[in-house]
Amino acid sequence: MTEEIFTGLKVVELANLISAPYCAGLLANLGAEVIKVEKPKMGDDSRRCGPFPNDIPHPERSGLFLCLNTNKLGITLNVQSPRGYEIMLELIKEADMLVENNPPRLMAQLKLDYDTLKEVNPRLIVASITPFGQTGPYREFKTEAINISGMGGLSLTVGESGRTPLTAPLSLGHYQAGGMAATATIIALIARDKTGRGQHIDVSELDTWAAAVTGQLVSAYVFKGMKKTRSGYRTSGSVYPTEILPVKDGYVWLIAIQGFQWKRFLEIMGDGKIPDWYANDPRFQDRREMAIHWADELDSHIVPWLKKLTKEEFFTIARENHLPFTPVQNIADVLNDPHFKERPFFIDVEHPETGVLRYPGPPFRLSKTPWKIRNPAPLLGQHNEEIFCDRLRFTKKELERFQLDGVV
Repeated sequence: MTEEIFTGLKVVELANLISAPYCAGLLANLGAEVIKVEKPKMGDDSRRCGPFPNDIPHPERSGLFLCLNTNKLGITLNVQSPRGYEIMLELIKEADMLVENNPPRLMAQLKLDYDTLKEVNPRLIVASITPFGQTGPYREFKTEAINISGMGGLSLTVGESGRTPLTAPLSLGHYQAGGMAATATIIALIARDKTGRGQHIDVSELDTWAAAVTGQLVSAYVFKGMKKTRSGYRTSGSVYPTEILPVKDGYVWLIAIQGFQWKRFLEIMGDGKIPDWYANDPRFQDRREMAIHWADELDSHIVPWLKKLTKEEFFTIARENHLPFTPVQNIADVLNDPHFKERPFFIDVEHPETGVLRYPGPPFRLSKTPWKIRNPAPLLGQHNEEIFCDRLRFTKKELERFQLDGVV
């Protein structure tokens, strides 16, 4: 049997919702043993977030929780209680890594901050994911995704001009921060092999937005003086076309940065020649000026041609002519995409509370140490007996006492 790349790596997750659970989940699905520590009775807040099968809320059937927590061992533990804290330290002593996304002040109050934990386990790697990082004037501020999106620069370009601020959908920033932290932990593991010491990884969601998403806006301004603003279904500061337009059964994304791509598309619309409405108009010489001043008029010529086609017909034409155009897919399109089926990307996972559901599969493929889902997400406290009794050597009566006292 082929071992996974992180087989033998022991991770403790003390986290909530998306960013840190996603980080730990990436490690778990590559073979790491992840012990997920949840609050007694309540568990991770993501258990109360949808989607739910048949739209019926249930803490063991949250699609978000189930997807983020595959391959993890789940325990409940009140780390704010004296006994719970002692047990947490016992887990930390044997761990390679702690992944968390709690406020820095809370971790310090719990005596679970890095300065404390490195005395308990000098080889421990702690990955902390927070909105504003561990230092600076905003480190303790509470925030929502819209705040981070706005301060990080993304909201500057999302949506129609004049409407209320928007952020990227589906908690994109939390996932990106979790992915950034997972990458950093791998680098920290390599460093530990050389030095024998752990370290503290400090991931700021704000910095992640600014670096991974909107850094290009800064460089465009510095080097070209281009200012990108909110422009709805078009990308501001670019050449025409860089926009989303309708077809017979939905929408498609047109982006023709290079001149030959735009010329080839015009020839396709004109049955082998540049259409007269374009060729004979002196305004259509500079495609950046076209995007600023004449985009609506140009759309009025293109959209009637597009609406004769389905998304698939349009995509076939684009592929055959080496044009970087693509359909705008909805969830049903993605689930039935031939490319994803051929991979296969989506996989079926059976869970005792939901039966078989379809989950996103591996974000990347490793030939010798493959990503795989061995077990579904844990039920709340599912592995309490295994961890507390089999590993930490507490008796079942002690575990029962812990439950009565609110420790687990």
